[in-house]
Amino acid sequence: MSTHRTPIELVVLDMAGTTVLDDGIVEQAFQRAAERTGVAGRMGWDAALRYVRDTMGQSKIDVFTHLAGGDVAAAERATAQFESAYAEIVAEHGATEIPGAAETIAELRAAGVKVWLTTGFAPVTRDALLDALGWQGLVDGVLSPVDAGRGRPAPDLVLTALMRAGASSVRAVAVLGDTISDVQSGRRAGAGFVAGVLSGAHDRAALETAAPDAILADVTGLAAALVERGLLEAPVSAAAV
Repeated sequence: MSTHRTPIELVVLDMAGTTVLDDGIVEQAFQRAAERTGVAGRMGWDAALRYVRDTMGQSKIDVFTHLAGGDVAAAERATAQFESAYAEIVAEHGATEIPGAAETIAELRAAGVKVWLTTGFAPVTRDALLDALGWQGLVDGVLSPVDAGRGRPAPDLVLTALMRAGASSVRAVAVLGDTISDVQSGRRAGAGFVAGVLSGAHDRAALETAAPDAILADVTGLAAALVERGLLEAPVSAAAV
């Protein structure tokens, strides 16, 4: 391993779109919340949906506060409806991992790397997803904005994961997500490796605006990318990648 590089000790992974297949669930939940609360009325449906897409990965209360024109009470009602709607959809249809995500997480942890999941969802929705996937115990920890202070694109989620995981420095942290906000959060935290993935909300052109170190097809390419850069000793299965 190159002596001038800081080995990765902690990987911070986004959930929906990065490790968990979204399949339009966020937009469906937003539609239900908008219908129940009228939160899209100020901007109009098309503009509101475009804003939701552009801000994927950010704290939902922040997104709804913008849509509600700064009316915090209305934003809180809309956020509660969004979280309820998301939980309803997961209960109706279940949740599916990005193929290979759980295996990748297990490989990273077997290689001595701690893995934390972060999300813009409230804890109740986050935990419903973990339960639906059977992922309780799969990772070292999970964080929502309420656990850290501010949601993405602020660095708080990454830095909180670093502190709770006991990583030696921000350079020892790798961040992976499917949105501009995910990449911005990792960059602002000073993470040693920040990558976008093409399995979720934002495409390559959008992700490139946030200047990631790499853009990967999906989470399963992370270990190989770290090994290639001398940031991780090859896990057992990475040698064949």
